[in-house]
Amino acid sequence: MRRSRFAATIETNEVRDRASISDALWFDVSRPETADEEALTDWRLAGLQHAPIILGITHLLVTITSTILSMRHNYSSLSDNPLIPAALVIALDAATATAIMMRERLGLASHTVMRALAVYLVFASLLWTWYGVTVADDTFVTPIAAAPIAMATGIALRTIVSISSPPLVLANGLVSILAAAVLANSPLITAGVAILSAVLFAYSTAGARSFIEAGRKRLRLEAHARKSQHFVDEFENSGRGWFWETDSLGTLSYVSRQLADDFQCEPEELLGRQFTDLLSVDQNSETMEERKTLGFHLSARFPFSDVVVSPASEEDVHWSLSGNPIFDERGRFLGFRGIGTDLTEQRKSEREISRLARFDSLTSLPNRAMMRQTLDEALRNATHRQRGCALFMIDLDRFKNVNDTLGHPIGDALLRQVADRLTSVMGNHGKVGRLGGDEFQAVLPGAVDIGLLESLARTLIEQVSRPYQIEGNKVTIGASVGIAIGDPGRASADALVRNADLALYAAKGAGRGKHRIYEPSMHSEAAERQLLENDLRQAIERGELSVHYQPIVRTAGEEISGFESLVRWNHPVRGSISPSKFIPLAEEAGLIGKIGEWVLRTALEEAAQWPDHVRVAVNLSPLQFNDPNVATMVGKHLAETSVRAERLELEITEGVFLAEGDSTDETFANLKKLGVRLSLDDFGTGYSSLGYLKKAPFDKIKIDQSFVRGAASSTNRNAAIIRAIVTLAETLDMDTCAEGVETHDDLQLIRELGVSMVQGYIFGKPSPAETARELANSVTVEADGFACIREPRHRLMRRAVTAIDGEQIEVKLRNISSMGALVECPLPVSPGTELAMDIVGVGPVRGVVRWAQAGQFGLQFTGQFDLARLAPKKEPPSAVRTLRPTYMDQREAS
Repeated sequence: MRRSRFAATIETNEVRDRASISDALWFDVSRPETADEEALTDWRLAGLQHAPIILGITHLLVTITSTILSMRHNYSSLSDNPLIPAALVIALDAATATAIMMRERLGLASHTVMRALAVYLVFASLLWTWYGVTVADDTFVTPIAAAPIAMATGIALRTIVSISSPPLVLANGLVSILAAAVLANSPLITAGVAILSAVLFAYSTAGARSFIEAGRKRLRLEAHARKSQHFVDEFENSGRGWFWETDSLGTLSYVSRQLADDFQCEPEELLGRQFTDLLSVDQNSETMEERKTLGFHLSARFPFSDVVVSPASEEDVHWSLSGNPIFDERGRFLGFRGIGTDLTEQRKSEREISRLARFDSLTSLPNRAMMRQTLDEALRNATHRQRGCALFMIDLDRFKNVNDTLGHPIGDALLRQVADRLTSVMGNHGKVGRLGGDEFQAVLPGAVDIGLLESLARTLIEQVSRPYQIEGNKVTIGASVGIAIGDPGRASADALVRNADLALYAAKGAGRGKHRIYEPSMHSEAAERQLLENDLRQAIERGELSVHYQPIVRTAGEEISGFESLVRWNHPVRGSISPSKFIPLAEEAGLIGKIGEWVLRTALEEAAQWPDHVRVAVNLSPLQFNDPNVATMVGKHLAETSVRAERLELEITEGVFLAEGDSTDETFANLKKLGVRLSLDDFGTGYSSLGYLKKAPFDKIKIDQSFVRGAASSTNRNAAIIRAIVTLAETLDMDTCAEGVETHDDLQLIRELGVSMVQGYIFGKPSPAETARELANSVTVEADGFACIREPRHRLMRRAVTAIDGEQIEVKLRNISSMGALVECPLPVSPGTELAMDIVGVGPVRGVVRWAQAGQFGLQFTGQFDLARLAPKKEPPSAVRTLRPTYMDQREAS
């Protein structure tokens, strides 16, 4: 198929190149239809442009000769004088020659000039015939010579143009025949001139056809050559490759400029040099082998393709060469001709692809695949060296908050700074990598010392938690670390990663900003946490969540100022679950927005049934606050429940300031436009609360319970801190509220220090909506609680036995009071769990877990516990022998 198409193309080109008799006859005087025909006409005109000059010289010579012969003759009239037509024809010759030479200035087209030449020849022939007639009448010239002179002149004119232009030959031939008929005495002469003119016309036509056909073929080949050169130039200028050629000796006879540019010289400077001399010899073994392969092909005169070499230059350049040997029609070797391609960028791209396959593009740290390879290598070495390997799983706390509020560019810059800090902390202890998102990993070969690992983890968390300055934004995040230690020869990479993940999960569950070392019990804890998360997702629909309300009382008159709304979860199987357990879980699972909005709606619906002066406080998590639509959401629920905005108080923790930016200020402004009150919760426990008070429009400061509890004790400085906070709040025209007030001593101190409001068990625990409704409609509320700061405690440790999840376990009790005790326990216990304990040597007690953390929990006894039961039992006097030191006897004797 391809061959037939190629043959058809050749046949079509041959048909286009052919010229008919009509083409030959009218080609010179017709207007060109194409640029190629115009160029061909220019070529033909170039062969005729000197005709007027030659004819003019001929006319001049003949005129001079005849003038000399008839010098003494007197002419009766101007028409009989041969000098008149001779002068006219010579003037016509000069004018025509001048016009042809100046045609470009005059803007004359080639076909126009050819038409003018035809006209010129007709008039020149007629004038010359006139000249012949006057010469024939000259008595000094033989009459019989007039006809031959005229005919000879006509023949000379046709001879000049015969092989060039048929129109000119035809015009001149007709005039010559007319001249012969007028001047010649014999019809034979006229017939001879006619026959000669016809022969010359036929010869001129055949010559014109050949010229046109050859010209058309030449123009087509030149067009193809120009197109090929255009393609070559485009290919070379595109930078995708270049051409080279060598002679039979292997020296360069042609090179493209791109090749010369690699050597920073002109192409002419490379010509005549051996091609192989341009290749580098100081390269790796692979390049050397390629160079040898190229040399073999050149010496063996074999074609080659895609041979990779490097030039002998200072730049890191790579070429791919292809070439074919050149032979002439006799089979003699002429050299090589081929193309070259610059592989430099391709090699760089390949190296970059290889790097991206092993390293993170954002932080330049090893990526997940590279870290897995590092871990496998570390475990193999651990087996040979009989030394363990540690793995850190690192997760950034509150990073999503930064991304959502300040944008991904800030988040990316933050990740780069975190990567630098992690690398700096880890140093030579191990390799740090980024797994993706805000997850990092560190492999520590040979590091199994728990003290070292915990020290590194603490330093790592401390460094990551330091504030960052990014594009004018102050950003604060945290980190949680899970640690797993692999035993040499027994640990697998998958198991180590899984264990480190479980330890990280436990660290985040412990309150974030923590580190945990893997323990086997974490498997069950992780499964338990996952089940709890699944149940939490359906808690709202099942009606398991409820809102309890704790009163906020004015210290001056003990009137109800408002209530804080606190969410509670009553699980159908597990019972009451502490908010400290499920609220962090909701934040991690992305459920806090849904739960928070439900609490807000429920609290507003309940507040609508209270007296108009009683406020309702609702906690707003940092994730909710950083939602751009939070103000719209709050406004919608206020409108739907018809609660005045001044009655709603949104409690915000300092977590909202950990990613400061324009969006934080905008959210504050939008909430204040609604008219709601803003309260800074847990004041004094964050990073820089004073800085927040300077810029945030808070209406109230809630003093954290860690400063309030025991404030009346003379052994701490809490009272001074509370006094400073009150003074600051009064200066800023803000209310204050003390959280966690439980005793009358603390309440009295709070009043004396000038705190505006009180919240704590002394005025009531969080209670259901019905109880809160009754309190809201009462005038005042009465304080109820212990008078002293703390009940007396038994300092000695006591052992006890209890059952946790059906398992009998020994625990230790410390700081025992009549209300409860601190219990050290290896198993995790949830707040709200009821336990029965048998204290060794004392007897059974019952209580409820009020708080829990890793390894210990606080137990509140169900009833009043008699501390006298802990006193040692006295033995009978007969069974006891008292030993008295000698100095006692000496003192009594004196």
